[in-house]
Amino acid sequence: AGHAIATVMGWLPQWLGFLDWLLWILYGLVFVLLFTYSFVTLANLIGAPFYGLLAERVEKHLDPDRPAQAERSLWKLIVASLAREVQKISYYLPRVLALLIIGMIPGINVFGAVLWFVFAAWMMTLQYADFSADNEGLGFAQMRQRLRTARLSCLAFGLMVSLANMIPVLNLLAVPAAVCGGTHFWLQLRPAPEIRASGR
Repeated sequence: AGHAIATVMGWLPQWLGFLDWLLWILYGLVFVLLFTYSFVTLANLIGAPFYGLLAERVEKHLDPDRPAQAERSLWKLIVASLAREVQKISYYLPRVLALLIIGMIPGINVFGAVLWFVFAAWMMTLQYADFSADNEGLGFAQMRQRLRTARLSCLAFGLMVSLANMIPVLNLLAVPAAVCGGTHFWLQLRPAPEIRASGR
């Protein structure tokens, strides 16, 4: 990081020297985001089956008229939830690798930090809207396709979750809160024919 920042600063006029500290802050935030998502991934691997149940309870509360999903045994729920988490990790890793490569290219790496923020926010939305999508029986690709219809809202939601996960102690409460928020967000994206007369 130090070499990359020094290279970028070497290309800039001397009067832009104040950007040096800004670049260090951006790099620091990128590493915080990496740590944050690692923490979230571990928490979700452990709690995924329970978060799926939490999302189901929130759905019932927000939309009592929604048809009940077929009940699954705890064992089937655990297996399905872990398989879903592996899908998310498989989606995440190659894109993180691409961002790391971008971060090592002088000049372009300045924009890499911005891409990190956008990607981290997108991943947080994928992570927490997915529990309801899974309960609904939608595949991971179908879930992403629906979320793309509200990109700016996805980034806003994901950014708030990312910020909450960066704050010590609060991040312990942020995960279940994000599951509830992600469930509500997902229900708002439900196609019009599925919206109940309740106005949701």
